Amino acid sequence: MLIRAEDSVLVVIDMQERLVPAMQAPARTIKNTAMLCRAASEMQVPVIMTEQYPQGLGKTVPELDIPQATVLGKIHFSCMEDQGFASFFKSLNRKQAVIAGMEAHICVVQTAASMMEAGYEVFVVSDATASRSLQSEAACVARLSAFGAGIVTTEMVIFEWLGKAGTPEFKKMLRLIK
Repeated sequence: MLIRAEDSVLVVIDMQERLVPAMQAPARTIKNTAMLCRAASEMQVPVIMTEQYPQGLGKTVPELDIPQATVLGKIHFSCMEDQGFASFFKSLNRKQAVIAGMEAHICVVQTAASMMEAGYEVFVVSDATASRSLQSEAACVARLSAFGAGIVTTEMVIFEWLGKAGTPEFKKMLRLIK
């Protein structure tokens, strides 16, 4: 199945100031997530960013600061277990979740699994997720793939959201990707 802009919500999980430096490949993860956020903004895809215990882990990193994002604090590992997140997510009436975030093997995997249990189509952006170890990242991808989640890359998401070339959005996204 394809990822469609009109059906999607971009969920950015816990990319916070005190958590990012401990991750594998933090620069790659932030760069790709920022690209997803800009593409989502351009194509009217809602963006939800979560912050796990922001008093301890800090705010979302400034590279991901986009005005149209909704930022929600949480304490549950699965975003769907947090009533505020779950209510807001459901209110968007979209059937697809595109997920980027940290830590892949904890909050990303639990959120994605909860969303699939609730009947949503889930796509985890492998080059925009991270954990402290490569083994944890690989375990997240393997487990979610076995559950039926789509394992995708940043460019896959952007080009599926676009759907075709030759549009003003396509031209803007080409500049963003290059």
